Amino acid sequence: MQDPQILDARGATCPGPLMELIAHIKLMDVGEEVEVLTTDRGSATDIPIWLRKVGHECINMREDAGVYHIRVRKTK
Repeated sequence: MQDPQILDARGATCPGPLMELIAHIKLMDVGEEVEVLTTDRGSATDIPIWLRKVGHECINMREDAGVYHIRVRKTK
């Protein structure tokens, strides 16, 4: 298994982390993964909603010491 790319959006507020993810995912190949790091609680809610809406996969999400780790796979 390949380690995911890291998108460090800690310190950015909503919709910053989501906008960074949207820009980043356009540069990825199908099947590649990225882990978004964010300290913004709103983004931890909005990113999985956006992923469901556009059809990409949220592999998992966890919170550790105030940092949300959202692992995403590009599916199309």
